[in-house]
Amino acid sequence: MVKKKTKKTNSKKKVGIVKITNLAPKSFLSKAFSNYKKNKELNKIKAIKLEKLKEKNQILKDRKELKAWEERLIKESNKLKQNEDELKLKEKEIKTKEDLQKLEATRLVKKDEELILVNKELRAKEKELKLREEAQNRKDIDLKVREEEQRNLELKEKRRKERALKMIKAEEEKQKELEYIKIKEWEEKFDREQKEKEHRENLREERLRQKELEKLQSFEKKEKSVNDNFSSGLEKFKVDVTKEN
Repeated sequence: MVKKKTKKTNSKKKVGIVKITNLAPKSFLSKAFSNYKKNKELNKIKAIKLEKLKEKNQILKDRKELKAWEERLIKESNKLKQNEDELKLKEKEIKTKEDLQKLEATRLVKKDEELILVNKELRAKEKELKLREEAQNRKDIDLKVREEEQRNLELKEKRRKERALKMIKAEEEKQKELEYIKIKEWEEKFDREQKEKEHRENLREERLRQKELEKLQSFEKKEKSVNDNFSSGLEKFKVDVTKEN
């Protein structure tokens, strides 16, 4: 852009010089041409300096912009790096989650397999349990039949025992009755013997009392005779003592 402006200025100056040349004399023209050359050189130097200054300013500007761009690039690079780190972390998290999901999926598959096995085992156990229940039902039926037969046998045995017990009781009652009759007869006999014994004892006691009474009467008679003799002797003793006094 600077170069273009310089060309336009030079072209204008040439037009002006041509006009002056056509109007002024030759001496003036030579002087003017010399001045023109000097001015042209000065203008060139100024233009070069201006161009260099502009280039320098442009370079400074470009450097400044470049530095700004570098800083922006560094910031963007840091940002990109941070984003990359974040992406790596996210990818790591996603990978971890995917691994966890894989592990969970594997665990769920194993769990499903285990559940299938458990279900199979449960079905097998249910089947086995059903067979056991059927066998137990058959055993229960057999047991009920045996129990019924046992009850019938026990009932028959009970009736037989009751009849035998009834007969035994009847025999015992008969024996008790016979024993009662015997005891009664023995008691009656014992009572008769006891009464006879008591009668004999009473008679014996009566005879003993009679003998004692007779002995007592005899003793009283003797005692009376002694007393009578003692009284007559005492009276006699009194009479004799009275006489002596």
